[in-house]
Amino acid sequence: MWRNLLGLRQLSQRTISTASRRQLENKVPEKQKLFQEDNGIPVYLKGGPMDGLLYRVTVGLSVFGTAYAVYQLIVASMPKKQK
Repeated sequence: MWRNLLGLRQLSQRTISTASRRQLENKVPEKQKLFQEDNGIPVYLKGGPMDGLLYRVTVGLSVFGTAYAVYQLIVASMPKKQK
């Protein structure tokens, strides 16, 4: 029984320690250059067109949510009609 446990322990250590890791390229220096460049573009838009789209969607949802909340407050403040 102890031999089986030792074998299992060795097998588990071997599979964990020798697992091949996927090597990823370090893109941090490229991103640092892009975001630290002084070109007059705001930081939240320097990531490209997708950042612009995300910014516009976020602002639109915020404006819509604020307007809807104000509308609901106005509706809640009006007394209901009695029949």
